Amino acid sequence: MAQVTRRQFMFMAAAGLCVPNASRAAPPLLLAREADRIEDPSRYLVSEKLDGVRALWDGTLLRFRSGRAVAVPSWFIASLPRQALDGELWMARGSFDALSGIVRRTQPRDDEWRAVRYQVFELPDAPGTFEQRASRLKQIVAQSDFTQLGCIEQVRGTDRASLQRRLDQVVAAGGEGLMLHLADAPYLTGRSDALLKLKPMHDREAVVIGHVPGRGKHEGRLGALQVRDDDGRVFLLGTGMSDAQRESPPPIGAIVTYIHRGETPGGAPRFASFLRVREAI
Repeated sequence: MAQVTRRQFMFMAAAGLCVPNASRAAPPLLLAREADRIEDPSRYLVSEKLDGVRALWDGTLLRFRSGRAVAVPSWFIASLPRQALDGELWMARGSFDALSGIVRRTQPRDDEWRAVRYQVFELPDAPGTFEQRASRLKQIVAQSDFTQLGCIEQVRGTDRASLQRRLDQVVAAGGEGLMLHLADAPYLTGRSDALLKLKPMHDREAVVIGHVPGRGKHEGRLGALQVRDDDGRVFLLGTGMSDAQRESPPPIGAIVTYIHRGETPGGAPRFASFLRVREAI
């Protein structure tokens, strides 16, 4: 995925809330690459790819990928272990929009946060292999006795046929796809082949650099977004947008997520289609 510009945020303490209280830059995190072909699934621990909001817990503060603090109810923060954790704020399959609205509020609502889970998958900066860290993570979550803290299930891969069956099952149930993490990988940050995402369709991010006027039924509103991805490729996204989004399109500079089915021989994304605006969180 494309990285947004690293920004610093000023934080201010407020009683009972986890709100910005210090200048923070975007934390270094491990980012996944697209899985084109998995030759040996047995080298990986496999989990479901959750459609949630990435969040890093440093033992005292919960932050978005951007570095900005999440405004969290005090009871939620008090129930988390002092151990640093990396994971996803999540509610259920297909509920990303509702979740995004909840976690972006500057004043958290207790009743809404009762439906939010923190599903963790990594121990930042911890020693050992990923398999060893995943085992330790299960112990930490179990000892916390906090029902809204969960550990994403990691299962050792076996063969390509079994991997495909699991992918089909997850997608049929409304899930996005699978994540594959090298079992013997040390803790890493940055985009790495140690972490792969396997989906029926690929997704990436790009920045909006222009608006193309519509024609025909879209005359008078947006026809397509002109975007540039982190590889420098410039192309159009003309499908996937609702009428409301065409009437009020993502502004120049917005980061959007698009889906595609591989690449053309020339390297352009094939059948690229708009998915959503990446929230500035």
